[in-house]
Amino acid sequence: MADPGKPTRCRPLRTLRRWFDTSTVMKTDEEREDRIDWLRATPFLAMHLACLCVFLVGVSPIALTMAVVAYAVRMFALTGFYHRYFSHRTFQTSRTVQFVFALIGASCVQRGPLWWAAHHRQHHRVTDTPADPHSPRVHGFLWSHVGWFLTPRHFRTDLARVPDLAKYPELRWLDRFDIAVPLLLAVAMYGLGALLQQVAPQLGTSGGQMLVWGFFVSTIVLFHATVTINSLAHRFGHRRYATKDDSRNNLWLALLTFGEGWHNNHHFYPGSSRQGFRWWEVDMTWYGLKLMAMLGLVRGLKPVPAWVLARARS
Repeated sequence: MADPGKPTRCRPLRTLRRWFDTSTVMKTDEEREDRIDWLRATPFLAMHLACLCVFLVGVSPIALTMAVVAYAVRMFALTGFYHRYFSHRTFQTSRTVQFVFALIGASCVQRGPLWWAAHHRQHHRVTDTPADPHSPRVHGFLWSHVGWFLTPRHFRTDLARVPDLAKYPELRWLDRFDIAVPLLLAVAMYGLGALLQQVAPQLGTSGGQMLVWGFFVSTIVLFHATVTINSLAHRFGHRRYATKDDSRNNLWLALLTFGEGWHNNHHFYPGSSRQGFRWWEVDMTWYGLKLMAMLGLVRGLKPVPAWVLARARS
C-alpha cells in the first residue's frame, strides 16, 4: 500500500495541470495554504522576466501604441465589469455584453470573473482585518501587493460567494481555464506583429516586438497598477469618510486605474457605479459606462445617493 504521506507518480502531472485547469484538486497541508506556491507561480514570474526582452526586440511607435491600447481596454474591463459589475452588481447588461467583457477581463491574467468577484466580495466583508489577505496594515506592503495572490488558499474560487454568477456555464469555463484567453491573446499579438512586418515593414515592428510590448509589458503593468489599490490605496491619500478600514482617496491611483483610486469613497458606499463622487474626481470607468448606457449596452447605472454626499467630511 502506498504511503499517503509520499508523493505519487501522478502528483507532478497534477501539479503541472493546475497551470491550465484550475479545477485540478491538490491536497495541501494547512501550514502551506498561506505560503507562496512557487511551482504554480512560475508562469506568472516568467511573464515578468519576459518583459526584459524589450532589450532584444527593440521598440516602435506601433508596439507602444498597442501596449497602451491593450492596457486601457483591459483596465476598463477589470474596473467596469470585474469590479463594478461582477463584484458589486451596480448596473445591468445583456448576457452577450457580460460575456464579452468577462472574456476581455480574463485576458488580464488576473484569473477568471468568478474568482475575482468571489474574492472581492469577501474582501469587503473583512477589509483590513487579519482575515483580509491583502491588508497592508496586517500583512505589509509586499504581501498585500502580490504575495497573497500566489498562495494555495487564494488560488481557489469559492463559488458559494457568487451563486448569481456561477449559474452561467461560459463564466465557469473562463474561470476554470483562466490561462486560455491570455494564451490566445499572446498568440494574436505575435501574429499581428508578424503580419505587419510583412505588409507594412515601414512600421518597424515584428512578431516578437508586438508580443513583448503588446502582451507581456502591457499585462504586467496592468497587474501592478490594479493591485496598487490593495497596497497603496490603503496607505496613501485622503479619508473623506470615517470607514472602519484604512481605505483612502488618491488622485494618482485614480488616474492610473481609471477611477479605482477613489477608494475611500468606494468603501463607504460600494453600491454605486461611480467611484469619483465629486465632479472633479476623474473616473474614466464611470465615463465609459455612461457612454455604454447611451448606446444601450448597459442599463440601470446606480448613482451616488444624496445622503452619501451629505456624510462627506470634505
